[in-house]
Amino acid sequence: MGVWAKSLQIFNGLCDNGKQRVRRIAHKTGFSTSSVHRLEQARARRDTHPESWWGDTEAGRCWLIRLVVATLSTFSFTRGVGAETIREFFGRLRLETPGGCAPSALRGVMQALEHVLLETAEAWEHEGGAAGEVRPIIGAVADTFLERLMLVCMDLVSGYGLFEEVAEDRTSTTWDALVEARLEVLGVGGVSLVSDRAKALIKLAEHGLECVSIPEVFPLLHDLVKRYALAMCGPLRHARQALHHARESLPTCQASPRSRDAAQQAQAEVEARAAEVERWASVHSA
Repeated sequence: MGVWAKSLQIFNGLCDNGKQRVRRIAHKTGFSTSSVHRLEQARARRDTHPESWWGDTEAGRCWLIRLVVATLSTFSFTRGVGAETIREFFGRLRLETPGGCAPSALRGVMQALEHVLLETAEAWEHEGGAAGEVRPIIGAVADTFLERLMLVCMDLVSGYGLFEEVAEDRTSTTWDALVEARLEVLGVGGVSLVSDRAKALIKLAEHGLECVSIPEVFPLLHDLVKRYALAMCGPLRHARQALHHARESLPTCQASPRSRDAAQQAQAEVEARAAEVERWASVHSA
């Protein structure tokens, strides 16, 4: 029986029967007196905040595990947040004593999670294949540089990462070997492949997977922004300046008792300039 199971049994006994002597707890649980004494001292050290007792319950422990796993998965694995920052976050939640927040401990949990995630993904793949839930993929491929060159492939429909492999190069031969080997394991083919316009990736789609090669949208959006940014922002800036000048001159025209027509024209000018600003702002937003 592990330390947690022993602690839970002692905690439940205290909840059911109230505070008891160490010998009586040892007699009821079947543990040694020294073991009960150590576990009780550890529980007393954890009981530093009003909510600390919940971590000693089965529901509380399950929640703590879920919190730690969800935090590391979302922020460390996905966003690259370091263990020192995660420790500070857990510290503000006052989880140092019930959960342990040392960066070395968090890194150890991350290593264990990495293996569990890979094993779970592999198990799901086998289950999906055995159940006949296999369909051609709409894939996306790209290369990225972290410490080394990494080739990435994912299914756009499900968002599932098919592989992330460190490679020495990004030639068509390397891409063909990685993608074909992975799809052969899954037993699927490709409907289309989204990528930039690198020749190796176009060749991978058209000759390797024999599917449609689709250009990714990001370069297109980037080109559109570069071409139209000045055309949109310039008129908007000039319209705002004209509106500012029209508003500044309006009080002077309204204060003049001699020219009612001038005041009306100034008011119309402000309204026209405001409409122009609104129009260009809507174009910029769109």
